[in-house]
Amino acid sequence: MTDLRAPRVNKVFLVGNLTRDPELRRTSTGTPVVNFSIALNRRYRVGGEWREDTYFFNIVAWYRLAELCEEFLHKGSAVYIEGELQSRVWEKEDGFRINSVEIRASRIQFLDKEPRLEHSDALMDDEEFENT
Repeated sequence: MTDLRAPRVNKVFLVGNLTRDPELRRTSTGTPVVNFSIALNRRYRVGGEWREDTYFFNIVAWYRLAELCEEFLHKGSAVYIEGELQSRVWEKEDGFRINSVEIRASRIQFLDKEPRLEHSDALMDDEEFENT
């Protein structure tokens, strides 16, 4: 019997608005990392009535992409995000284990057309900035 392997695909595409300002920090080695969350809405019809659900996603970005997010994004900013699902597990001081699923952004496009967002039409990719 042939040994079949399922393809491994982990890709996410989202468009939403930031629910809070990005929070930039640096790892112990000085690598910049930013965290923020976005909200997006899904409209659907039940019978003849339209309904809407809101979904919230935690986003993490690294390197120069993280610095650009902190510089140009703010609560309410519209963004297009490409990334992958990533899960983390850690233990709190009281011994309680926390499981978290977030999106590790590999590309972010700033969608706002505000003048202060000079890079709003540029597509930022974390791999391009890893070695800068």
